[in-house]
Amino acid sequence: MALDRRAELGEFLRSRRARLRPEETGLPDYGGRRRVPGLRREELARLAGVSVDHYVRLEQGRTLHFSETVLDAVARALRLDPVEREHLFRLARPWNGGEAPEPQRVRPGLRRLLDSAADVPAYIVGRNTDVLAWNPLAAALITDFGALPPRQRNLARLVCLDEGVRHLYADWPGKVEDVAAYLRLDAGRHPGDPATAALLAELEAASPEFRAAWARHRIRDKTHGRYVYRHPAVGELDLGFETLRLPDDPDQALVAHTVEEGSPSQTALRLLAAWARDGKAATRPS
Repeated sequence: MALDRRAELGEFLRSRRARLRPEETGLPDYGGRRRVPGLRREELARLAGVSVDHYVRLEQGRTLHFSETVLDAVARALRLDPVEREHLFRLARPWNGGEAPEPQRVRPGLRRLLDSAADVPAYIVGRNTDVLAWNPLAAALITDFGALPPRQRNLARLVCLDEGVRHLYADWPGKVEDVAAYLRLDAGRHPGDPATAALLAELEAASPEFRAAWARHRIRDKTHGRYVYRHPAVGELDLGFETLRLPDDPDQALVAHTVEEGSPSQTALRLLAAWARDGKAATRPS
């Protein structure tokens, strides 16, 4: 079952209307109890400078043939950030992709680049947060990916359903929010992919935390940031990360962690590397 893009578009627009208040936008608030949180459709249409009927047709997904001018106006009225704006344009335009994208492969040059990052945990993530390749330090930090069946090498599934990975993140609820926000963005890129729908159905059924995060309808791309890990062997590691997306294949990204020079986390990371070299953590398969 594929993602329902029309329903997704409507939920996205309603969630963004709900976070705006009339007083924030310069519209008069006549008081009284409002039946819906945030702006009404009529108010949003007024801010965007489009007819109410035109906006209602967009929110209800009656058609996916809206001009760039209208979508730009709605994006400005909703105060969408660049990632949210791109998501709106993707959902509100006709989709010409196939039902199921081709299986992903990591090219040899990218594998060599991954192998060269021997001093930091690094991995390559693909569609639906599938982990396609990794270096020994990533296996030592997160989990022994090589010991898992290919279907289980999925960050969203591990974060939400694996107890060991759950305890690894100091702010596990925040990590679940990140996973849900990124998966919603990724699902918009491939609405016809049945693997996406199957993963979302599994996570919503098995994880109340993911289900609640998904319902908040946040959109977020993971370009850089930091996580605090609580590793059972070496203790706490405060690590940054940088995401390098391939220009010719935006569905694949190299994620590399960073550590502050001279910090306790750098010492812990060196201990983790020694732990991996001693055979306590598996390397990736070829």
